[in-house]
Amino acid sequence: MGGSGSKAKGVWPFAASGAGGDSASEGNEQSVAPLKTSRKATPFVFTRRSSLYFDEDGDLAHEFYEETVVTKNGRKRSKLKRIQKNLIPQGIVKLDHPRIHVDFPVILCEV
Repeated sequence: MGGSGSKAKGVWPFAASGAGGDSASEGNEQSVAPLKTSRKATPFVFTRRSSLYFDEDGDLAHEFYEETVVTKNGRKRSKLKRIQKNLIPQGIVKLDHPRIHVDFPVILCEV
């Protein structure tokens, strides 16, 4: 699970100054790489990757199963076999209303 957080170390996309940290103490030092301050990110998320798949028939679901009949000792049993081949992911889905990004530091409710 997870995977929605940012993987970059030391880069904070929501800050106007680039990386998080105390900019007053770093004012006298020169940085090795210039900060990209012109690129600002929004704290909202408008799309997400879907966890649904299309099968060969065009049906949409999280998982697909097929019923198989197994004969054991002259007795018929039906089992469900999970299908994992020939599935196409749904892709990027637009959200109904924007969500707050997981890396955005905000207190929603203070108790």
